[in-house]
Amino acid sequence: MSTLFPALGGPAEAPPGVPALDADPFSAGFFADPYPVHGQLREAGPFVWLSQYGIGAVARYAEVRQVLMDWETFSSARGVGMADFVKHGRFRLPSIILEADPPQHTRSRAVLGRALSSVVMKGLREKFAAEADRIVDELVVKGTFDACTDLAEAFPLRVFPDAIGMKREGRDNLLPYGDMVFNSFGPPNTFFEASAPRAAAAFPWVETQALRENLAPEGFGEICYQAADRGEITHDEAGKLVRAMLTAGVDTTVNGIGAAVYAMARFPEQWRKLRDNRTLARAAFEEAVRFESPVQTFFRTTTRPTELGGCPLAEGEKILMFLGAANRDPRKWENPDTYDIQRATAGHVGFGAGIHMCVGQLLARLEGEVVLDAMARKISTIDLAGTPERRYNNTLRGLSRLPVTVTAA
Repeated sequence: MSTLFPALGGPAEAPPGVPALDADPFSAGFFADPYPVHGQLREAGPFVWLSQYGIGAVARYAEVRQVLMDWETFSSARGVGMADFVKHGRFRLPSIILEADPPQHTRSRAVLGRALSSVVMKGLREKFAAEADRIVDELVVKGTFDACTDLAEAFPLRVFPDAIGMKREGRDNLLPYGDMVFNSFGPPNTFFEASAPRAAAAFPWVETQALRENLAPEGFGEICYQAADRGEITHDEAGKLVRAMLTAGVDTTVNGIGAAVYAMARFPEQWRKLRDNRTLARAAFEEAVRFESPVQTFFRTTTRPTELGGCPLAEGEKILMFLGAANRDPRKWENPDTYDIQRATAGHVGFGAGIHMCVGQLLARLEGEVVLDAMARKISTIDLAGTPERRYNNTLRGLSRLPVTVTAA
């Protein structure tokens, strides 16, 4: 067990009347195919108990959304992972956006909301689209390629650091760094243990890259420091917000683009729909986020006695939200296990909900949209060229390998 982690978990016995499951949602078997367990969790009840970890969980859409929307009762400030910072201490670098509640969260979000606003995204669109065209042109010439490393990873690593204002050297550090951080939200298992050494060199690099002197004046990292100049936040907080963008801005988008390409290869009729109507590119990415849920789980901690799914809860109890299960809850979605780019996806929780809804969602949507639009213009068919391989992570769902063969339009 990692020395970074304290002893976690609550009582092994479920509260009276609460169904208990022995399933381990942080195991290789679960990561390979989570959907049967998702179904068991949803059907067991609105609130269930995970005996292996001694924690409560919600997997139905209604209860997941209830927790997401009520930050005053279900706190992020005590950690969005399994550990409770109040009980176990803080072992991660402090995030003043993801693991913060108002008033700190309000100040942080106001600044990031400006840096990642629709106005800023509009200014980036042309450059992002041109880069997507260049990458897709290169891949069409190759014909067969790994859509994970050659596209889903390559595109965000080109455009996202540029938009922040980062230097080009060392950008590959962002992937192992993000992988470790998202692994740390789960238990201290083998997946976290394996990711920690790979990220060791990335920690000081990320800290250095978030400093003002290492950021270009035209990037949106500088917007955070300009807010500090005006006294809206401190300069230390500005650096933490830039670091937060570096932490969460790559892996989630990589997995979202990978999910979209994988879905298109498995649902060729949807690919034909997109080619016939490229205005569906953003909807196709949005449906991929619902369908695969790149961010699968997050925790909250109760701040006061409350009730959830008919179960009374005391203060200080960890609640695990299964975002991926909620996004396929048949109580909310018709034919939820089908990828449909014409689906009305409004309300999905792939980007969260409430005040903690992903502040970078407009950036992720822009990246996903321009990549799918470029593909729809330049590629006629997409076929799997081998067996895709999953990248296992305690929080994220994505691929490490996605071999495909494409034909030029």
